[in-house]
Amino acid sequence: MTPLKTYWFCLAMLLAASCITNKSIAQSTLQAQVTDQYENSIAGAEVKASPSGAVAVTDSAGDFSIALAEGDSIFISKPGYIGAGFTAKSREELYVIDKTFDWKDLLNPLFYIKNGGLWLLLFIVFAETGLMVGFFLPGDSLLFVAGIYSTQLISTFITGSTGSDLIDLLILWVLITICGILGNMAGYWFGKQSGPFLFTRKDTFFFKRKHLLKAKEFYEKHGGQAIVFARFLPIIRTFAPIVAGIVQMDRKKFMQYNIIGCIAWVFSMLFAGHYLQKLFLHKFNFDLTKHLEAIVIGIVLITTLPVIYKLFFGERKTSDEPPSQPI
Repeated sequence: MTPLKTYWFCLAMLLAASCITNKSIAQSTLQAQVTDQYENSIAGAEVKASPSGAVAVTDSAGDFSIALAEGDSIFISKPGYIGAGFTAKSREELYVIDKTFDWKDLLNPLFYIKNGGLWLLLFIVFAETGLMVGFFLPGDSLLFVAGIYSTQLISTFITGSTGSDLIDLLILWVLITICGILGNMAGYWFGKQSGPFLFTRKDTFFFKRKHLLKAKEFYEKHGGQAIVFARFLPIIRTFAPIVAGIVQMDRKKFMQYNIIGCIAWVFSMLFAGHYLQKLFLHKFNFDLTKHLEAIVIGIVLITTLPVIYKLFFGERKTSDEPPSQPI
């Protein structure tokens, strides 16, 4: 081979090696996860690279791996979700696509926190007793989850938050407690305004005045405990202040236990959510936000078991007592 041919052969080999090297450099592998706006992993979502055309599907944990060419972007889609395009970067670890609305979302505490933030949270706490329309809302679990996201919630109230988890939590505690107290006051006021009418109303098939008198007697004996413990019981906390107003419970007594009950309720739910999340995450690497359905069910059971016990075992105990002798 002549020197000239050898030169051109070596040059061609160098150019070919350069093209192969550039192609390998231009290609990369993207490994990431797909979740919805409520931080739930999305399985079975299609991840398509463009213009290269590479395709991947997320696994049960929402993870995927896809080979990308230089200049590729990705589009993530799945039925029931709003598809979205992203600039593909190998350093990305998480991609979020929005889940379309479903009525079941109303039972998800994160739905309210993500879509309404602090102000919707405060309104719900007030409306649950003040407007009598929030009995179906996840009150206990909502506060539990709010404790986990206390810093994010306060950042919408104080720019950049305070820089301290504890202070953020304390501010949130004060704000929610005030709304809870005001909500109970509104319910009590409504009950007190309608009470005189009900006490003079004639008996009907659905309304018996004697039941109202029994309720009045119950609140006179156990009114304070009823107002405090009602805070921890779904549905009951919505109507307890109204009934207290209807039976003309002493206003000062109502306010005293209203404040005590609300402070205790908000404190226990917020601080439990915040610090249990930290404990489980650091000690057991268990993220409570990934198991919100189980948390909601657990909280409902814990708060309603005392009532169920009272209804069944309390009545049995009463029924076992010998009948009173006629006077």
